[in-house]
Amino acid sequence: MPLTPSRSDLSVLFITSEVHPLNKTGGLGDVSAALPAALRQLGVDVRLLIPGYPQVLAGLKYKRKVTELAGLSQFPPAALLSAKLPVSASVDVPVFIIDCPGLYRREGGPYMDVAGRDWPDNALRFGLLAKIGAILACDASPLAWRPQVVHCNDWQSGLTPAYLHFYRGIKAASLMAIHNLAFQGIFPPGTITQLGLPISSFDINGVEYHGRMSFLKAGLYYADHIVSVSPTYAREIQTAPLGFGFQGLLAGRRKHLNGIINGIDAVEWDPATDPCLVRNYTANKLAAKTANKRALQQALGLTVDPDILFFGAVGRFTQQKGYDLLLQVAPQLTKIPAQLVVLGSGEAALQQQMTMLAKTYPGKIAVRIGFDETLSHLIEAGADSFLMPSRFEPCGLNQMYSQRYGTPPLVHATGGLLDTVVDCTPATLADGSASGFLFHTMTPGHFLAAIRRVAIIYHDKPTWRRLQKNGMAKDFSWHPSAAAYREIYLALLSRLSK
Repeated sequence: MPLTPSRSDLSVLFITSEVHPLNKTGGLGDVSAALPAALRQLGVDVRLLIPGYPQVLAGLKYKRKVTELAGLSQFPPAALLSAKLPVSASVDVPVFIIDCPGLYRREGGPYMDVAGRDWPDNALRFGLLAKIGAILACDASPLAWRPQVVHCNDWQSGLTPAYLHFYRGIKAASLMAIHNLAFQGIFPPGTITQLGLPISSFDINGVEYHGRMSFLKAGLYYADHIVSVSPTYAREIQTAPLGFGFQGLLAGRRKHLNGIINGIDAVEWDPATDPCLVRNYTANKLAAKTANKRALQQALGLTVDPDILFFGAVGRFTQQKGYDLLLQVAPQLTKIPAQLVVLGSGEAALQQQMTMLAKTYPGKIAVRIGFDETLSHLIEAGADSFLMPSRFEPCGLNQMYSQRYGTPPLVHATGGLLDTVVDCTPATLADGSASGFLFHTMTPGHFLAAIRRVAIIYHDKPTWRRLQKNGMAKDFSWHPSAAAYREIYLALLSRLSK
């Protein structure tokens, strides 16, 4: 049974499969750097546990070996290294690195090879991450430092609560954070014995999921508490279709399920100091924003026009992100008239269609395949409005970047998008809360109608300025989110100690 700490001696092990800037495939990488740093600023002794990918080993200096880990069921031997992740000039986050060359030192990404295929041994790779996380979170740990809470993230660390559940000694409380329920870590049933879990866990009340095993279900079932990355998403996943088969389990655990909005890195994403911009600006000097629009149009080969409405979009080319919908409305968008830039990569068919779209509308639509950090910042600053037509979005970050950059977003009313963007209406303009635009029905017609609504407000310059300033005044920093997590850790420990 965990002890209830005071607010000044709370210790947390944060298990993640990716962390910015060492390796990142999506929002989890950003969260894994920013949230622990914000927690440390609040006095929480939080430390990361991450796999020793080549990028991680190369990116962290002054590593030292702290222990050897061998004889862990079917897992290969591994060493545990320690280092510090310099998140900012004022905050370093201690990191434990699992050094297991046979599982992690390979070319490609954290989950896929260079050809985009899942690593065939992903169950073993992330089973080891979860197993070592459980060891460090109990009295069997070889380390003197012991966490009171283990904070797991997505399916890759979903087995940690299961390992802890079946451990009979003193152990940390477990929290399972859902960043995207669509990724579930599903493997053959025989994986159970390979990973050293008892056969009894392969049950509907356990890790079994439609005849297979699911890392994510293990975390959702066995964790002491569950957090999703926005309040609306926490409600959405308790019903179909966004529950992705887990809606019954999650609805049954609703008393132990919260939603906390992610924050953003307010230092990296600050138009007043952003080094990626042609010209920096603030809410009181928004005229300087137009220099970035001009530079963006020139860099993309678009017609340079300071007055035309310019939309930006950055993200994965997937059905989830609504890029099929964007493709359908783009020809009509140019007739408004408006321009469009899209940056990203993803499904091959969508990439091909996006590339063809740009060729069909030269000077009006630009598409860049891949990821370019500098260009993504310039799009946030140079575009007039940002498009996020996601079918579902657990939290989302770009809609918050956009508001901070005075680039009112147009989003589908789902998940974290609904929680962070206030629709522009006469009432919200009057009370000063309007910060963007929402559309509620996922059809080309409703999306296009919302785009036309953006155009009307855009050409009403005094109203558009008010909308920009409203968004720029919002606090999307990590401090409120970190404070909410700290309160959940404390409440969880208090509950379990009774």
